[in-house]
Amino acid sequence: MKGRAPKTGYSRDEFGAAWADVDRNGCDTRNDVLARDLTATSARPGTRECVVLTGVLQDPYSGKPISFTRGETTSAAIQIDHVVALSDAWQKGAQQLDRTRRTALANDPLNLLAVDGPLNNQKSDSDAASWLPPNRAYRCAYVARQVAVKTTYALWVTQAERDAIAGVLQECPAEPLPTGGAPAAVAQQEAPRQEAPQPPAAPAPAPQAPTEQAPGNPATAPFASCAAARAAGAAPVHRGEPGYSSKIDRDGDGVGCE
Repeated sequence: MKGRAPKTGYSRDEFGAAWADVDRNGCDTRNDVLARDLTATSARPGTRECVVLTGVLQDPYSGKPISFTRGETTSAAIQIDHVVALSDAWQKGAQQLDRTRRTALANDPLNLLAVDGPLNNQKSDSDAASWLPPNRAYRCAYVARQVAVKTTYALWVTQAERDAIAGVLQECPAEPLPTGGAPAAVAQQEAPRQEAPQPPAAPAPAPQAPTEQAPGNPATAPFASCAAARAAGAAPVHRGEPGYSSKIDRDGDGVGCE
């Protein structure tokens, strides 16, 4: 099993300039995420609608609405969380990525959410084994997003982390892996379940927690879908490799889940 690699050498600078404008739209990443996740926003005049001044966040981590006002003493009420913390990523494979790829990870909308500032500070660089959102209704979407990020950037998980992810996802077998930066719908706060839910009829395939093995390890049977291949860290899958089938090679070029 793979544990955490040493944190030696980690610094925020290893992931490029903070909030770089990687999509070249003229706005930094922090403001892009605020504009995406907040509603009823206003922007500073003369900034091409880039600098968000006010808005309202339906916070996914607490399930509560939070008002945002830009200012020295007020901006920290809402922070931009790296769903897979950069320190955690560094210890689980990111130190083997080149700087360009690490910069992409740090600024990928898939890995970024506007959230309650104090809860983000509480989370720090925890993984799913040591921290989950207090809003239980959001936990399925939260761990599915972590799976998607770690699969995209070839990061591994520890055994304890994998068990925690699997424990959450077993309660939501139809939870999809997010594929982009669109904000997930925030479910309303719900009371903790007292009984295990009954399995739904013909559930959709559940996103699988990534394995502790390095990406690209062969599967033992054809993958049912590209989502399954990516969750296992095996995409792309070439013809002749275990796990390949024509079902996941839509263009017939011999490479599935490109």
